[in-house]
Amino acid sequence: MATCWQGLWAYRFYLIIFFLPIFLLPLPILVSTKEAYCAYAIILMALFWCTEALPLAITALFPVILFPMMGIMDASEVCIEYLSDTNILFIGGLLVAIAVEHWNLHKRIALRVLLITGVRPALLLLGFMLVTAFLSMWISNTATTAMMVPIAHAVLEQLQSTQASQDPEEGSNNPAFELQEQSPQKEVTKLGEKDNTEVLPLPPATSKPRPHPNQEQLRFSQGMSLCVCYSASIGGIATLTGTTPNLVLQGQINSLFPHNDNVVNFASWFGFAFPTMIILLLLAWLWLQVLFLGFNFRKNFGIGVQSEEQKQAAFNVIQTEHKLLGPMTFAEKAVTVLFVFLVLLWFTREPGFFPGWGELAFPKANGGSMASDGTVAVFIGIIMFFVPSKFPGLIQDPKKPGKLKAPPALLNWKIVNEKMPWNIVFLLGGGFALAKGSEYSGLSKWLGDKLTPLESVPPPAIAVILCFLVATFTECTSNVATTTLFLPILASMAQAICLNPLYVMLPCTLSASLAFMLPVATPPNAIVFSFGGLRVSDMARAGFLLNIIGVLVITLAINTWSFSVFHLDIFPSWAHSNTTTHCLLSSVNSTTPSP
Repeated sequence: MATCWQGLWAYRFYLIIFFLPIFLLPLPILVSTKEAYCAYAIILMALFWCTEALPLAITALFPVILFPMMGIMDASEVCIEYLSDTNILFIGGLLVAIAVEHWNLHKRIALRVLLITGVRPALLLLGFMLVTAFLSMWISNTATTAMMVPIAHAVLEQLQSTQASQDPEEGSNNPAFELQEQSPQKEVTKLGEKDNTEVLPLPPATSKPRPHPNQEQLRFSQGMSLCVCYSASIGGIATLTGTTPNLVLQGQINSLFPHNDNVVNFASWFGFAFPTMIILLLLAWLWLQVLFLGFNFRKNFGIGVQSEEQKQAAFNVIQTEHKLLGPMTFAEKAVTVLFVFLVLLWFTREPGFFPGWGELAFPKANGGSMASDGTVAVFIGIIMFFVPSKFPGLIQDPKKPGKLKAPPALLNWKIVNEKMPWNIVFLLGGGFALAKGSEYSGLSKWLGDKLTPLESVPPPAIAVILCFLVATFTECTSNVATTTLFLPILASMAQAICLNPLYVMLPCTLSASLAFMLPVATPPNAIVFSFGGLRVSDMARAGFLLNIIGVLVITLAINTWSFSVFHLDIFPSWAHSNTTTHCLLSSVNSTTPSP
C-alpha cells in the first residue's frame, strides 16, 4: 500500500494535468455560454498555476488554444496580447538591468553605500536594506539578493570573529553560521517563477568546519539575512519595472480600459509607490531591529559597545571588496550614463503636471504621446548593443594572434539570451489574454453584476480586506499569477459599484509583493533560507507582522497621496462601460472616500 501511495505521489503532476480538465468539464457542458467557457479556462489555469503541475509560462499559453476553440476570441487577437507594449517595456527594462549586472555596476554601488553607512549593527542593517531596495528598483530581486547575502555574511564573519578572538570564553565562534548546507552548489529552485529571473546557483559551502555561534550572533545573522530578502521585495514596488506584478497592472489597465489616457506610467507609478516603499522599508528596519537586536538602541547603534578593532575589521572587508573592483571602467561609466538617461526619459516623457517631451515631440491627435515607456526602454537597450565597452582602444583577437579587433559592445545577444527570463514574457502575455477574454466573453460584465451589493460597503474596508486576501494568497503562489487572476475581477467589481478601478487594483498589486512569511513565497526568501541559520518559524514570525504593517502602509498610501496622483476621488470616463451606465461620468463618486 505504501508503495502504491508513493507511486501516486510521484505521478501527482501527471494525474493533475490529466484529470483536472476532465473534472471541470461539467461547467462548460451544463452552462453552455461564453461566460462559462471563459470561467472554465480561468479556473483551469488558476489551479495549474497554484499546483505548478505545468511550468507557469506553459500554462500561460492556454488562451492561445482555448479561446479560439471556445469562440471567445480570434487566434490573432489572442496572440497580440503576448507581445503588448507592457511586455516590450519589460524586455527593454531588463536589457538595461542585464547591462548593469554584467558590468558589476550594482556591486560597486552596493559597496560604496556600505562604506558610507558603516558597520554599527543598526546602521549595518539599514545600509544593507537601503542598498538592496535601491538595486531591486532596477534589477531583478533575485539577482540583488544573491549578490547581497554573501557580502552580508562576509561582513558578519569579520565583525564577529574579531569579537570571538577578544573573548576566549565565548569560544571560537565563526559568524558565517554555516552559510550553506552540506551539498555544494545547491540551487534554489523555482526562482524564475516568482521574480522573473533564471535559476541562480549559490556559492559553494566552505569546507572548513565552523563552530556554532552564540545566541546573540545567531539572531543578528538571522536579522541580516531577512533584511536583505525583505528589502529586495519591498524595493521592487517602487518602480513600474521593479517587479512583474507592477507591469501586470499596467498591462491589465491598458487591456481592459484602452482609453485610460496612460494613467499608469513610470512617473505616476513612482509618485505613488516610492513614498510607500520608503515608509515600509523604514518600518521593516525598525521591526527587524527590535525583533533581532532588542530594545537596547544604544547597543544597536554601537555606542560604547563595539571596539574599534571590531568595527575596523568588518569595515576592511567592505573596503577590500570595493578595492578589488578597481577604478570605474569605461563600460561602467557608459552604462551609468545610459541608465540615468533612461530614467530621465521615463520621468519626463508624460509626467502629467507639465508637458513632457513625448507630448511635444510625438503628440497624438487626441492628446498624449505616440511614444511609450516601452519605446524609451528599447531605445536605450538597442544603444547598448553598439556602444563599445572600451574607448579608445583595440584588443588582441584570441582566434587570430597578432590581429587586432574592436572591443565588444556593452551588450551582446549571448549575454541577453542567457539572462533574459523569456518565460515571464509568456506569463505576462497569458495574463493579458485572460483579461481580454474575460471582457470579450462577457464574464467581466457578469461578475460586475454579481458584485453590485458591495456598493453598500465603505471602499476603504473593501481595499483593506482585498489587500489581506492578496497578501495571504501570494504566500502560496506566484505573485504574477496572483495579480493576473485578481486584477480583472477587481476591475469588474469597481465598475459595478462605480468606484475608480485603480482604488482597488493599485493596493492589491502592491500587496502581491508582500511575500514575507514563507521560504517558498518568493525567490529572495528561498535564497536566504538556503544559506542556513534560519528556520521557517523565524521567517514566519518576522513576516507575519511585516505583512500587517505592509497592508496598513498601502492603505495609508491609497487614501492619501495617491488621490493627487491618480485622481481617485472621481469615477473616470475611461472606466465607463455597459456595466456602469448608472454611474455619473466625471463626477465625484459618493461612495469613494476623500483623501
